[in-house]
Amino acid sequence: MRFLIRKRRTAPAIIIVALIDVLIVLVIFLLVTTTFKQQPALKLSLPESTQAMKSGGNENPPLLVSIEANGVVRFGADAIRAEELRARLLVAIEKAHANGQADVKLALRADRMAPWGRVVQVMDIAKEANIKVMSAYMKEPGKP
Repeated sequence: MRFLIRKRRTAPAIIIVALIDVLIVLVIFLLVTTTFKQQPALKLSLPESTQAMKSGGNENPPLLVSIEANGVVRFGADAIRAEELRARLLVAIEKAHANGQADVKLALRADRMAPWGRVVQVMDIAKEANIKVMSAYMKEPGKP
């Protein structure tokens, strides 16, 4: 005796049209929120000048400090000790301030095999001399 009659369930169906609608909404959302390159509203044809300065043309070159693989520190082309470096940096800063230059820049070049302690020492000396703008890059062996 069967008291319970079981009804046959139909297999669940996926409605493709609804999925396509959701995907289109996502694509529209991505297109709206994406930043595009902004085109200027006015297209101007600017006049040319032979006397115009290029960007960065009025900037003074940085002071150059190089550290060789054996730890020798060079200020420009001269090999110097750390104490001399501090004095020369201070003289260069005073000379730059006398010429009206506000910030003095330092470019630190170090060989790939240069002792890291020497690099840190030169950076500390530059900080003590109140050089705020410093760029450091490594030199590959065999290249100037």
